[in-house]
Amino acid sequence: MHILLTYLYNVQKEHSIKRYILATLLLLASAVSSSAQDIDKVNNTVFGVGEQLSYKLKYGFFTAAEANLRTEESSQKFNGKPAFHIIAEGKTAGTFDIFYKVRNTYESFVDKSTLLPYLYTENRKEGSYKHSDKVSFDHETGKITADKGVFPFKGQMFDFVSAYYFARSLDISKLKIGETIDMPYFLEDGVHKLNITYLGKEKMKCSMGTFNCLKFNPTIIPGKIFKKNSKLYLWITDDANRIPVRAHVEVIVGSLTMDLTDAKGLKYPLNPIKK
Repeated sequence: MHILLTYLYNVQKEHSIKRYILATLLLLASAVSSSAQDIDKVNNTVFGVGEQLSYKLKYGFFTAAEANLRTEESSQKFNGKPAFHIIAEGKTAGTFDIFYKVRNTYESFVDKSTLLPYLYTENRKEGSYKHSDKVSFDHETGKITADKGVFPFKGQMFDFVSAYYFARSLDISKLKIGETIDMPYFLEDGVHKLNITYLGKEKMKCSMGTFNCLKFNPTIIPGKIFKKNSKLYLWITDDANRIPVRAHVEVIVGSLTMDLTDAKGLKYPLNPIKK
């Protein structure tokens, strides 16, 4: 959804909302962490090399953008250890691509055992605007080295791509309705936190069928894009895969929806509810 909302941003010209939207909508799936003290390790990696997820992002009935995420074997080792290479790509589609072309690529290299990031890069082309960043994580010294400087941190730290994959592998069996979660991440020029509330279980339909899901509500900031009472909702499969199948938020005019259109190379079967 960042792609579509970046387009809206350039119409509205509000930088603070743009940054918040980027962090919120690409960190949505990090909502599955059960509490701050529980994000120190993963017991079982729920994804593997070869996984591919595809989404369409719609503004009302119109497809505004497409997004793809895939996991590969890293050709580069870090501290002598093998790593996952995770790539997230997004681009505008249809009429949106004519008026405001976006081609964004985000990459994260994460440890296969801890799923903590070693290296994160982004390359964004949004209309005439271009931006790139290279971020290295040193978890032993608690330092992040990015294009804009060196940033200290305590505890676990992620980029928004690695946060998504790390969170999917956490034990969420003790998650309670109404519980609020904070997920730390680094973005561009500092450390941030995303605040998310677990709302319970719900069936949700997407292009691939209807699934039993976990429902979450990340906090959003009202402004020129969001209504004062807008709510952002995310549905994640309540199974071993824990992948987002749908997201929905109302804006000043209309609504935005993220929809899962394809899933390949999953570690576990994806079983829609049979009618």
